[in-house]
Amino acid sequence: MTFQETLEIQIKKAIKSLYQADLETVEFQATRKEFEGDITVVVFPMLQVVRGNPVQIGESIGNYLVESVEEITKFNVVKGFLNLVISDSYFLNFFNKVGDFSDYGKVSGEKETIMVEYSSPNTNKPLHLGHVRNILLGYSVAEIIKASGKKAYKTQIINDRGIHICKSMLAWKRFGNGETPASTGLKGDKLVGNYYVKFDQEYKKEIAQLISEGLTEKEAKVKAPSLIEAQQMLLKWEAGDEETVALWKKMNGWVYKGFDKTYASLGVDFDKLYYESNTYLLGKDNIEEGLRNGVFFKKEDGSVWCDLTEDGLDEKLVLRSDGTAVYMTQDIGTAIQRAKDFPEVTGMIYTVGNEQDYHFKVLFLILKKLGYNWAEHLYHLSYGMVDLPSGKMKSREGTVVDADDLINDMAATAKKISEELGKIDDFSEEEKEELFHMIGLGALKYYILKVDPKKRILFNPEESVDFQGNTGPFIQYTYARIQSILRKATSIGTETSTALSLTASLHPKEKELIKQLQLFPETIQQAAVNYSPALIANYTYELVKVFNSFYQNISIFGADTEEEKLFRIQLSKAVSDVIKTAFGLLGIKVPERM
Repeated sequence: MTFQETLEIQIKKAIKSLYQADLETVEFQATRKEFEGDITVVVFPMLQVVRGNPVQIGESIGNYLVESVEEITKFNVVKGFLNLVISDSYFLNFFNKVGDFSDYGKVSGEKETIMVEYSSPNTNKPLHLGHVRNILLGYSVAEIIKASGKKAYKTQIINDRGIHICKSMLAWKRFGNGETPASTGLKGDKLVGNYYVKFDQEYKKEIAQLISEGLTEKEAKVKAPSLIEAQQMLLKWEAGDEETVALWKKMNGWVYKGFDKTYASLGVDFDKLYYESNTYLLGKDNIEEGLRNGVFFKKEDGSVWCDLTEDGLDEKLVLRSDGTAVYMTQDIGTAIQRAKDFPEVTGMIYTVGNEQDYHFKVLFLILKKLGYNWAEHLYHLSYGMVDLPSGKMKSREGTVVDADDLINDMAATAKKISEELGKIDDFSEEEKEELFHMIGLGALKYYILKVDPKKRILFNPEESVDFQGNTGPFIQYTYARIQSILRKATSIGTETSTALSLTASLHPKEKELIKQLQLFPETIQQAAVNYSPALIANYTYELVKVFNSFYQNISIFGADTEEEKLFRIQLSKAVSDVIKTAFGLLGIKVPERM
């Protein structure tokens, strides 16, 4: 039982004893900095069951708690807020009880198993900045879910078929002259992406030519020779044409290898891969079964629909009149297949941009109507787009920010700023490059993950690598500073693992730091429930701010006694351990030196 839960029981007893009333819940909040106290009880909601002046009620409860709860030493009441002061011994007992903070906040359990889908790119272009937000969110949410005590599987469905793939294939056939990643020195996904852009350029020329010959723009777009040939190529692929399938396998193979390099650079992984080329026919049998059970209905033209009007939506097509599937069909089938592949999975999270909000509402509703219990635990992790100061990105026009280029640019920016600070002169070249990559990638990940997923982001690379403020490098620098403190402690023979027996009272800055450490386990649980890495990111920033205030106001090695010095060193180590754990949940590494 937490101290807050104990406190709630005692407050309810106080209300019963003092006012002969039953209180259902107690509202707590952090004490405002201008008032003395460690936790605040909000009295105003109690007026629903207790009549009287909120200040007087607060005074009565405060007196009761000082007498009945050993840890409460004193209190003050400001209007309807009861500020409680908790004893130093309580915080020291907590700190000593945890002891090793290196795994603090994480829970083991695995009562539930969640599948998290993220990335899921098309194989006609390299990963870009938009994918990066998706990948970082999905990976981090999976790690946070695991830290909260559940099991998580990380998956993606690679969209490796369709007209967009055929466009790249056709352009390579026409203009590629047999070039390969090996012959050009390009990553495979970049090479294929170049031909996707090339197709669009030629397609636009054909449209312009047809319009000049008297066709409308709408007619020209449909009758352009390149599009017609790409559509024919898709039909050949679906029919299993040997030459077309061979080209498809070769070019997709290039892309897969390119993706793997980017994923490795980003430091993310997957437990299971699905490919649309294997799943696009899934779902048809489920539609037939749903027809028999009355979940779907057939129109006169033979098309199959799901009527969702009673659910506040509309009618949704699930099979065309010619019997071919739509995206909804294969998404239904893929979800059911995943549940078969991983029977222990109790829920699924789809990390997909907010332009697909409606699609997932419909998908989840249809799966519920089909009678799958796990469909009650499906969640669309909807996120806003990432914009640049220069405007919106467009894949077809080749104006996207390539993920690999972005990672390299971030490392270069980190290098420039680090060299200006001039604190790495004694590093080897290899150590410098590793550090620049760590800082640059940390800056990118933190800048994206500190924002609530639902909000749109304007990404500013220079701002993200700032060594001051709410940034990844600022937090990494604080971690490195603490490692320097610990190295100094070791060099002077201070044993940081020695058990504490501190008898002196805590400095307010020490107490504030322990209070912040206490919040970490609950922050992990809240982040897991809300699927929000932003809660972890911003908690870590607050922890670092409190530590830096502690560091600037208290002398660690100039403490009055040896036990005080040891305590401050151990407190610093606890902070660094929590920073490392928290940043690990965000997929960010921390440097030993900066």
